[in-house]
Amino acid sequence: MKKMNAKDILLPTLALFLICLIATVLLALTNEATAAKIDENAAETAIASRAEVLSEVDGVKVASYSDDKTEANTGLIYNEGLDENGNVVGYIVTSAAKGYGGDVKVMVGYDLSGTIVGFTILDCSNETPGLGQNSKTPEFMGRFIGKAGELTVDKNSNDGQNIQAITAATITSKAVVKAVNEATQAVNAMIGGADNG
Repeated sequence: MKKMNAKDILLPTLALFLICLIATVLLALTNEATAAKIDENAAETAIASRAEVLSEVDGVKVASYSDDKTEANTGLIYNEGLDENGNVVGYIVTSAAKGYGGDVKVMVGYDLSGTIVGFTILDCSNETPGLGQNSKTPEFMGRFIGKAGELTVDKNSNDGQNIQAITAATITSKAVVKAVNEATQAVNAMIGGADNG
């Protein structure tokens, strides 16, 4: 058996250290180079989602949106939809709730009375493919349009205040409804605050 000397230990150790150092530097440079583009894409996605959930309210074209406002105690992000004259014509709220595999993030558009006029799932990537991820289907998302007030999940019915659950994905369905209910509570508080102020 060959006796190991310091050179036999130091050379491989130094080589591994240099490989790790180079990889770390390259990853940091890549992150710095792509961070601005990632932020830009996220901003474009948010604008497109707002346009989707609040494109027109009562026949009024939404021209712009207020800056993102975050309610510190809930983590909700909301915007006001503005017409060409700067008048508020609706509200957009982004909310999230814990689903089966992680947070399910939604964006909801409301008219001035608090009725849902648009809805989209922003993220359900941690939900089960073919089950919970079916919450992104137009059929499921359409179940929220025209609803107002506190919603509940029902396995069989999509009438009144009920949202019919996705088959075999009740946990995801409940998470989506919870996120929408939190958004609705925030909008109702804004509407109430506007009426009282």
